Amino acid sequence: MNDVTPAEDQLPLIISVDDHVLEPRELWQQELPASVRDRGPKVSREKVRLEFKGGHYGFERNVEDGTWCDVWLFDDLAVPTGFLHAPAGVPRNQQRNVPATYEDFRAGTYDQAARLADMTENHVEAAINFPNIFPRFAGQGFAERSDKDLSLQCLRIYNDWMIDSWCAGDGRGRLIPLTLVPLWDPALAAEEVRRCAAKGSYAIAFSENPFRLGLPSLYTGQWDVLFAACEETSTVISMHIGSSSAMPTTADDAPLATSMSLYAQNAQGSLCDWVFSGTLTRFPDLKISYAESQVGWMPFQLERMDSVWRDGVGGVEFPVAPSEQVKGHVFGCVFDDLIGLKLRDEVGLEHILFETDYPHSDGTYPHSRKIAHSLFAAAGMNAEECHAVLRGNAIAAYGLERFGVAR
Repeated sequence: MNDVTPAEDQLPLIISVDDHVLEPRELWQQELPASVRDRGPKVSREKVRLEFKGGHYGFERNVEDGTWCDVWLFDDLAVPTGFLHAPAGVPRNQQRNVPATYEDFRAGTYDQAARLADMTENHVEAAINFPNIFPRFAGQGFAERSDKDLSLQCLRIYNDWMIDSWCAGDGRGRLIPLTLVPLWDPALAAEEVRRCAAKGSYAIAFSENPFRLGLPSLYTGQWDVLFAACEETSTVISMHIGSSSAMPTTADDAPLATSMSLYAQNAQGSLCDWVFSGTLTRFPDLKISYAESQVGWMPFQLERMDSVWRDGVGGVEFPVAPSEQVKGHVFGCVFDDLIGLKLRDEVGLEHILFETDYPHSDGTYPHSRKIAHSLFAAAGMNAEECHAVLRGNAIAAYGLERFGVAR
């Protein structure tokens, strides 16, 4: 085996398991029945001011000296579009948290043809897209509305658009569907998994910690009906960092930098829930994936979990060690985790996926291949390992052969 890292231009095309798409501004106004259209998601162009206080972003609407902004309105919800939602193509030192309209962004953030062109430029063959603005990363924006019938209609409209429009036509095999489920009702969520699988979607977004959303924890067993549907349809459960609508911090007055430096803690806690709730034991064929989680934390976390399980002091009993439960079933993705790649044998190479996080400020467009090569070279990875992380593992984890994606 050649242990030399291939030259940058010899790396294979990338499969990104964590990109994002701006929701179509007119989608719900076009698809909802007239009787509920006014309460459905829509965009209002207003002058607003964004601010960051007490660890949270806030905004003022209809400010005379404010900046034009596309504000998403949905029943009682109002969410401003900020430039940091999608600053792809703008140098990092020029990115600012300021109000924005869709016209302020690259067309690739919301237009399929432009997105495919950006992917080609960035050496990306296929990508999975999470929501971006008001639905948030696991569809919490639908779950939090009081009218659940309206929320369900809106969520299904989003899923049909994702499958039948965004990922169809020229996007087939390049834009891989990621659909949402009605988090407020596990049985309805299971129905939506089966409905979307029948239409060609085999991945859903889920919360890293539903308890933080005011929903049942994994320890209740109430989600088992959903997980059974995912296992039955070979649907992967994808959890984005922040999909619990909470990020780790240390104090109310801690700067954003503290939270950003600790964000992998969400995935650590989530993995404990999946294992110690017995969920991975009850559903041994299930596959789960953590987006924007990195992987360097995994070896110690699993070592500690094994120790607690082995010593029998944690109040849980199951026949298979946590580290054995995750093999081939739990995946994390990297875009700047050098230590994780150096520890790839401890993590398990097959568990490591890649992401470009287009079009976010952390994203690597249009230099994803260059950045990947720099990481791989620093980690001393050979051609086989590079291929596995850039695409092979994603194909296996998400069953992308179903979309004609070749290894």
